[in-house]
Amino acid sequence: MSFSKLFTSILAILCTTSLLTGCVTHNFVTKSSEFPGMYTEKPKSLLVMPPINLSTAADAKDYYSTTVEMPVAFHGYYTFPYQLTAEVLKEQGIYDSELVYDIPLNKFQEYFGADAVLFTKIVKWDTSYAVIASNLTVSIEAEIKSTKTSEVLWKYTGTVVVDLSGNSGGSGGLVGLLAKAIVTAINTASADYTTYAKQANQRFIYSVPYGPYHPDYLKDQQVKIIQQTTK
Repeated sequence: MSFSKLFTSILAILCTTSLLTGCVTHNFVTKSSEFPGMYTEKPKSLLVMPPINLSTAADAKDYYSTTVEMPVAFHGYYTFPYQLTAEVLKEQGIYDSELVYDIPLNKFQEYFGADAVLFTKIVKWDTSYAVIASNLTVSIEAEIKSTKTSEVLWKYTGTVVVDLSGNSGGSGGLVGLLAKAIVTAINTASADYTTYAKQANQRFIYSVPYGPYHPDYLKDQQVKIIQQTTK
């Protein structure tokens, strides 16, 4: 058997027998080829909109809104103070970002002087709990849209899955299961969603081309990231 056939056979076996992680192939592209609009429009200021909550957690929006503004600012963009943004939007009768997601965004240039708008969607913000096994999932979708054209300049998805099970070793049998169940319950009750939302944010913010207030501005065009868009 040739090396190529052997490699193909091994890969097929791994894909078939991998029950936990599956066999996933990622396409890697450069930032400039994936998000050319960010380099042609060169937005300097981003208006961070209140999150759109698609999850079943009523308080997810309040928690998540505290995790976005500063990381984006550190990435080299001017961001408008979130509380001020929320108040101005309420004065305009906009209480939910879904109301303006699909409409022309030129008004935000008028109201704030923003070059682009950052929309975030909370897709999942929940815990799967089964006594001795528990997973916490925070999944975020985000897009940057131009206030000039309303076109999507950048988009990404970040998901963090945390195992909250009580895998702390120790004895087996009934005593071990009981101990594991107790640890799982404690971990689940004390899980800090905000911490894991920040982790999801780190993934998507990494893919954003640096803004003009960052020393690597326009120097990251050949940086490789996982392909997000469908050409």
